[in-house]
Amino acid sequence: MAPPDTARALFDPIAGDYERWARILSMGQDGRWRRTMVAGIDAAPGSLVLDVAAGTGSISRLLEARGFRVVALDQSAEMTAARDSAASGVIATGESLPFPDSTFDALTFGYLLRYVVDVDDCLVELARVVKPGGSIGMVEFGKPTGIWHPPWWLYTRGWLPLAGRFIGSGWLEVGRFLGPSIERFDHDHPPGELADAFRAAGMEEVETRRMSLGGGLIMLGRVR
Repeated sequence: MAPPDTARALFDPIAGDYERWARILSMGQDGRWRRTMVAGIDAAPGSLVLDVAAGTGSISRLLEARGFRVVALDQSAEMTAARDSAASGVIATGESLPFPDSTFDALTFGYLLRYVVDVDDCLVELARVVKPGGSIGMVEFGKPTGIWHPPWWLYTRGWLPLAGRFIGSGWLEVGRFLGPSIERFDHDHPPGELADAFRAAGMEEVETRRMSLGGGLIMLGRVR
């Protein structure tokens, strides 16, 4: 199954209660990562911001609270229908954005790159629609290292599937998928190489922040 199809198969069934259980299962850290990323977006109030992989609108709402005009884009009609945000909604993929070059003052995306066919091509496409000098921000899961890796491994391989079985409604499949998916992505695109990919896509001033003992990854850049 192609990565975008995998994302739809996993997340369409859980759209209605996605935010509640994402907050609980991340022990509140998911919201902290999003807030940190949005705080790093350098744009004036009233700026037009594209939120890619917007899902149910958790990042879109944070952007709106800062006074930005937001366009929320997601490939899932179910996630878009469950979105709690005043942002304009668009159904499309991050790999093929239906906008002209340099349309937006800034762009954000969350948990996107594990579900695209080609990370490098997707980053080029994201940068394409942002004006020169505009900010781009990413939030993604990370993989803790050192002494924190074993407990993280046990949590993602043991507790998440168990919790998913209890929650039901598609969460078992998500719980089984996340740990291996995060580990594969970190192996194929470690933070240093991902920062290089941001630069190769046309970004500068690239900044990487590892949060929650490495469990969260924030990346910020500015389009050249």
